[in-house]
This record gives sequence, C-alpha cells and structure tokens, in this order.
Amino acid sequence: METNQNSAGARLPLIRMTRIAVMAALLCVAAPWSVPIGPIPISLATLAVYFIGAVLGAVDGTIAVAVYLLLGAVGVPVFSGFEGGVQKLIGVTGGYLIGYLPCVAATGLAADRFPKRWMVVIGMILGTVLLYAFGTAWFMLQTHRTLTESMTLCVIPFLPGDAAKIAAAALVGIPLRMQMEKWLGKAKR
Repeated sequence: METNQNSAGARLPLIRMTRIAVMAALLCVAAPWSVPIGPIPISLATLAVYFIGAVLGAVDGTIAVAVYLLLGAVGVPVFSGFEGGVQKLIGVTGGYLIGYLPCVAATGLAADRFPKRWMVVIGMILGTVLLYAFGTAWFMLQTHRTLTESMTLCVIPFLPGDAAKIAAAALVGIPLRMQMEKWLGKAKR
C-alpha cells in the first residue's frame, strides 16, 4: 500500500509541471494571433491569461505566464504578430506583456480562494485593471503621450473584447478547474 502512495505522490509534481507546461503552450499558441489596430494589437493573449489563472490558480498560473514571457524574451516568436525578443519587452507593448503577471495572479488568487464564479470574474476584472495600469504607464513613458491619449489608444478599444474574453474564460475555465481538482483528488488516493 505504501508503494502506491509513494508512486502517486511522485506523479503529482509531474502532473503539476505538465499542467503548467500545457498552459504556457496554450498562451504561446494564442498570443501571436493578433489584429493590429494601432500601437497595441488585439490578440487572444488575455483570453489565455484569464483561462490560465482560472484553471491553475495564482502560483502555477504565474509560473506558466512567466515561462511564456521567458520564451518570448529569448526570441521564440510567441508575442503578437509572431515576434519574439527582449526588444518587445522593452518596447511600447512591454508593459502590457509584463502586466500579464499581475493579471494572472489576481485571477488565480480569486480562483484559489473563492469557489463562486462571480468572484473569479471579479478577480479577472481586477487583473485587467492591473494589466492596463502596467501597460498604459509603460506606454506613456515610452511614447510621452498623455493619459487621455494613451487610454484612447490602449484601453478603451479593448474593453468590449476583454469583457467577452472574461466571460468565455469564466464559462470554460472554472468548470475545467473543478473537473481537474476532482480528477487529481482521485489520483491522490
């Protein structure tokens, strides 16, 4: 009996690493597809970030997004427009890329602490506010634009799409998390 517990215990870190890797890969696949509408493109990256936070939680979700950022920083073309490299992180969109970290952390924290879907949605909204704050501040530093100009270019056009992404991530991500927790609970026994 002890052997089964040890083998199940040994599998859990592998399962955790696999979940993180799969979610990092999901972000790597979703993020490059973008529509350039101005200095900041519309992409599927935020949908993936919300989904990752809802499914993995704060710690593992943040690790998955950090893996994505590291892959992009070393030149893998995983950023919008199939680009990569540290120049994207220090360029005008860099604050939004770094803003994925507090966004996934806020989403994941809400998913970890509160089982209600509406609380996770509030976490996603808070994460979006943090994402916009990081990104817009960095954009303003890089371009020397005013807050009003920056909000007009980088926030307002994205609000309807981000609202739809939050709804989609909440509808799919939260039930998937619950199913994964049930499955992992059985794997521990």
